[in-house]
Amino acid sequence: MFELTPDSNGKWTEHVLYEFTGGKDGGQPWSGLILDSNGNLYGTTSEGGNSSDCAYSSCGLVFSLTSSANGDWKEHVLHAFTGKDGGGPLASLVFGGGGNLYGTTEWDSVYLGGTVFELAHDANGGWTEHVLHRFSRGTDGGNPVAGLILGTAGHLYGTTEFGGDPTCDCGVVFELAPTSHGRWTEYVLHDFAGGADGAVPLAGVIFDAAGNLYGTASEGGVYRQGTVFKLTIDLNGKWTEYVLHQFTPGKGAGSPNAGLTFDSAGNLYGTTPVGGFYGKGTVFELAH
Repeated sequence: MFELTPDSNGKWTEHVLYEFTGGKDGGQPWSGLILDSNGNLYGTTSEGGNSSDCAYSSCGLVFSLTSSANGDWKEHVLHAFTGKDGGGPLASLVFGGGGNLYGTTEWDSVYLGGTVFELAHDANGGWTEHVLHRFSRGTDGGNPVAGLILGTAGHLYGTTEFGGDPTCDCGVVFELAPTSHGRWTEYVLHDFAGGADGAVPLAGVIFDAAGNLYGTASEGGVYRQGTVFKLTIDLNGKWTEYVLHQFTPGKGAGSPNAGLTFDSAGNLYGTTPVGGFYGKGTVFELAH
């Protein structure tokens, strides 16, 4: 983990806050960090952890970084995955009610489909992990590689890379809703069945002010180069998908694997790793 700080001349200096060893402290962080109100940092590593308890050699973990008065940073392992409760987290975390943390793991050793998990504060000041949903890699989706967003009433929304219609295995957009008994129920909002409207979403979704969801699919579409999509909900709670853009081969952008962001006018922005004049990717805008 690193920090970049500017000086009065506009020059930036890098400071390494923590260097992973790849052992019990974790290794290979794929995602960004989130910050709490006290300035502590939280993140995930895809590898490392307590490998002696792991069904596979290295399952990854969730960590925090806290700063001391002298400016040094210390890492704390909040949870090391064992395989049965998930493994290989690739995405950032999100805070929920009460300061609990929510995230995804790409796989697990039960169904191999990955999980959505919660880390909750316990009475001793530690953290306790709860698996909220274990993907079967069937119609409920499988192998989430993106993070979650928090909606109204504490509902969680995300995507899975695979699963859904077994004839396509193209991924889904899902919602997890808490129940009064402390359990969570998953709802598939959209199944990329057939891939004509997109396939294999690698990024999460975002909300607009009206409660619509937007995201990217890295494959599928008319030209098989991926899509940008929108999901809207009707008065009966049914979600409908609309394809906002079909990426084209050649100089046209293609295969988006990152998420979207809005500007103040409601325009969407994103990136593609391929396409463009040099074939090395693009930054694109979809005008509202």
